[in-house]
Amino acid sequence: MAVSWDELVTAALLGTERRGAVTPRGLLDEAAAQTVRRRAGLRPAPAPAPPEPAGDDPRTPLPAAARRRLAMLLTDRPGTGTTRRGSTPDLLELLPQWLATANAYGYAPPPELLPALLDAARGRTDLRPQALTFAGPRALWLGRLNPDWKFALRATPGAGTALPAPEETEQVQLLWAEGLFAERVALLATVRAHDPEAAGALLAGTWGTERAEDRLMFLDSLRTGLSDADEPFLEQALTDRSRNVRATAAELLSALPRSALAARMADRALSCVAFDRAAGTIAVEAPHECDAAMERDGVVAKPPAGRGERSWWLGQLVEASPLDRWPERFGGRSPEEIVALPVADDWRSELHAAWCRAAVRQRDIGWSRALLGPATAAGAEGPGAVSLAERAKLLAALPAQERAEWVGEFIASHGLSEAFQLLGVCATPWAVPLGRAVVDALNIARDAGSYPWSFSGVMGLAERCLDPGEAVRLEGLTAAVEEPEGAAPGAGGYWAEAFQRLVGTLRLRHAMREELAPAGPGAS
Repeated sequence: MAVSWDELVTAALLGTERRGAVTPRGLLDEAAAQTVRRRAGLRPAPAPAPPEPAGDDPRTPLPAAARRRLAMLLTDRPGTGTTRRGSTPDLLELLPQWLATANAYGYAPPPELLPALLDAARGRTDLRPQALTFAGPRALWLGRLNPDWKFALRATPGAGTALPAPEETEQVQLLWAEGLFAERVALLATVRAHDPEAAGALLAGTWGTERAEDRLMFLDSLRTGLSDADEPFLEQALTDRSRNVRATAAELLSALPRSALAARMADRALSCVAFDRAAGTIAVEAPHECDAAMERDGVVAKPPAGRGERSWWLGQLVEASPLDRWPERFGGRSPEEIVALPVADDWRSELHAAWCRAAVRQRDIGWSRALLGPATAAGAEGPGAVSLAERAKLLAALPAQERAEWVGEFIASHGLSEAFQLLGVCATPWAVPLGRAVVDALNIARDAGSYPWSFSGVMGLAERCLDPGEAVRLEGLTAAVEEPEGAAPGAGGYWAEAFQRLVGTLRLRHAMREELAPAGPGAS
């Protein structure tokens, strides 16, 4: 007797011992026969409608040489299981720079290379912003057809939806009420850029019915264009039922130096920190409790493991206080003079670390300079920064040229072993003095017989960030040199390969730049 397909599925799920109508072997045989029978019995169905064609891309097509270069970059597959890279440039690492330059010139991608580009972006999230900008609207079209490329829809606010103009009130209200979350975030940004008050009204109108995770994302979107006009709404969010929403609202308010929250936090911090004129030191009396008002303003009561409660509360108060309140507290002293003052009772590290976080949050150039201190000072730490990571954040507030000069001086004084994080915040391509300081330090390390593997990270940065015009000057470093006594075995050969790869990469970057440069009169 034939067994139905549903009975076979039940027997497979429950076990043939509980379904005596079929044995295990018979189950497989019958399933194979049923599968053939089911497939043979399928009736032809109408063919699905083909997708709508992708829209035209009005941007300028790539020059032929740049098109060939992109194909080369996308087909390069570095990594063969060995840690030794040799002297061959890593083409895939040049793809982000190529995309940035192509986007700056406003080129459109060759359609036949879009699948490879999206595959590359799928595997590397750092590529996605530039890759999707270059791919343009066709990335959305392809993302709807291939599940592997759905990240293009998630990464694009509104996923290609045509947003109503901010003045189209009815359409704005309809999309805000019925749109997908990504569409609503994109709409909020559009309305906010045109009319911040109207955007605030949109958000406030549905705030009480939004999910906690959505409220948090909406708040996070306010970071762009944050202004004093956002204060009333953020003040209300301080009483939100979600702890994460409250914390984010407090953080945003503390970034507004004229906000009432910033003033409240400053009053608390100033009551804890004073100048002892008799002793010529900063005196600190940390809070003895974290009351309900402090918690409402974003102070987290419970410290992380290993931190004392009082120092934890003090740090949060100081980092949320406007930095322009401190000079008056210290008799009109400048930030440099305040940072140079001794701090009593071992509170110096905690106080300076909080000032560092405040300078980063408020992007205060004067305090960042003071806390960084001179690049040539002894030791890797500045007068206020407790780590190189903190110094890197402070550097980001300085103008690009000043940042490069400071890091170049730091490398000349301290070498490269402490400089990797600092180099990461410098604008690219590196200014010529900074690039030469890096190369000189690498050359000194090679002459000293240092392990070249210790400098692989800096060498990788140099390949991506040095001005391509430096290739000619570096030619003399590509030859192997005699290894000094006590050097790591084979270090000379590794150093020669590394410099050969550096020069080759710089030449390749120069060629890429030339291939992408628009031709003809008026090109810039």
